[in-house]
Amino acid sequence: MVSVIIPAHNEANVIANTLQALLAAVQDGTIELVVVCNGCTDDTAGVVRSFGTKIKCIETSVASKTNALNLGDDAASEFPRVYLDADIVLSTKSVMALAEELSKGHCLAASSTMRMDFRGSSWPVKSFYYIWQQLPYVKEGMIGTGVYALSEEGRGRFDKFPDIIADDGFIRAIFKKDERVAVQQSHSNVRSPAKLSDLIKIKTRSRLGRYELAEKFPELMNREEKKYGSAFLVLLRKPSNWVRLPIYIYVNMVSRIRAKYQRKLYGFSCWERDISSRAINIDK
Repeated sequence: MVSVIIPAHNEANVIANTLQALLAAVQDGTIELVVVCNGCTDDTAGVVRSFGTKIKCIETSVASKTNALNLGDDAASEFPRVYLDADIVLSTKSVMALAEELSKGHCLAASSTMRMDFRGSSWPVKSFYYIWQQLPYVKEGMIGTGVYALSEEGRGRFDKFPDIIADDGFIRAIFKKDERVAVQQSHSNVRSPAKLSDLIKIKTRSRLGRYELAEKFPELMNREEKKYGSAFLVLLRKPSNWVRLPIYIYVNMVSRIRAKYQRKLYGFSCWERDISSRAINIDK
């Protein structure tokens, strides 16, 4: 059995998609599914409970993803542990591919590869991700996929999830490159934002999360090696990138400025959320 933990904050519009993909495996006992509804002001918990009692539904008034992850860990009983964002669709096959890779013992952490759903997204948004998905840093996994999995030994690497924005960045940083893997047989379906302004919100939050990690865990972030110069040169060799690179550079520049401004005003206690990618749901 595999434990899947889903932290959910006001995800009533989309969480049915996520649960439906795993429901059969929950019902036959292949997957233990724990959903932690944190600080919700919508009917997220009601949607979760409508899928039956085999899904563990926990509610807390504290609106914190990392606190929700810790509560989920306390309620879960199996390993490996898969930590899944509530707006990401991951099939049972992909969950089991993560578990199988971890069972081989050569790595402690695993992530899916990302499949972007660009329905409703503007050309600038598509252009940004066209570039972003080519970056070596992204191809290594753990970033942007909305899911990561830890073996029992891997989960023992740290005590509690710290109170931070970027839980995925923290997980990536505590494991060396040869201790984590992006599993090609596992795919997470990620819906992209609709407009450039929505994308900038996402990237501002991501940048703010990295600033927080660098401040709170400098020894971990020093492990991260990003060769921007060589990566940029590789991108320039591909003519189809030329018209898209200005969009990528613009988004990064604006998100850096906005993240620094937000950090100065609010510290790390306030960040924005894209709601455009949370507009679609399904019927059970």
